[in-house]
Amino acid sequence: MNRIIAKQKQRLKRKKSIRKNISGTPERPRLSVYRSNRYVYVQAIDDTNGITLAAVNNLQADFKTVKSTVAEAGKLGEALGAKLKALNIEAAVFDRNGFRYHGVIKALADGVRSAGIRF
Repeated sequence: MNRIIAKQKQRLKRKKSIRKNISGTPERPRLSVYRSNRYVYVQAIDDTNGITLAAVNNLQADFKTVKSTVAEAGKLGEALGAKLKALNIEAAVFDRNGFRYHGVIKALADGVRSAGIRF
């Protein structure tokens, strides 16, 4: 149990060091990613106004069949990219939330990029 708590503390420490350097604006929102063992959540956040512009996760009815795997995480990214395109947003800041840029997180980022959003 102590190993799990230590890993969580390390992730939160990385998260704090990342978040002090990046911030989202209405023109360039922050794409915040959270990955649990079962679900993946992505939000486009405008930090200046404190609002969420768009959000996608695999709990929603449209994405119930999408699993939290590398092969299917790109679908969530493409869906978020489409929502951002509908809001006329061309660029974003990627907030990996302390997670390693590897696996599901990388696949999700590649999906957003394939939809035409620049990081």
